[in-house]
Amino acid sequence: MTENYPQPILTVDIVPLTIRDGRLCVLLAERPNEPFAGRLALLGGYVHVDKDRTLGDTARRVLRDKAGLDRLYVEQLSTFSGPQRDPRGWSASVAYFSLTPLEAVEPALERSGISLVEADRTQALPFDHDAILAAAVSRLRAKGAYSDLPARFLGPNFTLAELHRTYQVVLGEKINIDAFRRKVMERGFLEPTGEKRRDEGATRPSELYRLTTQAAVFPRRF
Repeated sequence: MTENYPQPILTVDIVPLTIRDGRLCVLLAERPNEPFAGRLALLGGYVHVDKDRTLGDTARRVLRDKAGLDRLYVEQLSTFSGPQRDPRGWSASVAYFSLTPLEAVEPALERSGISLVEADRTQALPFDHDAILAAAVSRLRAKGAYSDLPARFLGPNFTLAELHRTYQVVLGEKINIDAFRRKVMERGFLEPTGEKRRDEGATRPSELYRLTTQAAVFPRRF
């Protein structure tokens, strides 16, 4: 005998993070339909069992279909569930976050209803998206304190000064530049490209670096 149980709503929500003008920002989309029509919210969508082999596939499809973004770094964050988070019924959402250079998300801003908002200035997002965004920022700052994760905000080549500024934005604190340079060079996750670029305000060109294939984990904070 097979019992019938009500089916929960299953969705994926994505927190696309980037850095603009020295501020951590999140990509939001205006909801076209109820509930919460016209409100800015995280990018999200239903799992399509006929298209998506995995939840990661759902996240990448949502980014592609709703924002025109492809090949972004995405990482699963957590699952948010319960009877109160969605007025349509008991729901579960598997949340992901992406870390992306600004130039990679700028094409999405040409789409109607897409906005880039400072992560600490979002106001009363629908569903439980405030909690999802807060969890993504917390995860980023926790992992950024001991790994090379913040480098995902940069392009393929960058200077140490650019990397230093990015870590400061991610961690929300000042970092001694000399200690930072020493730590990242010790960990071996950077390699020189053999090219140079002049940073804004610099008197001479700086050496360019790129990430190696080796993931870096630091023994302690900078």
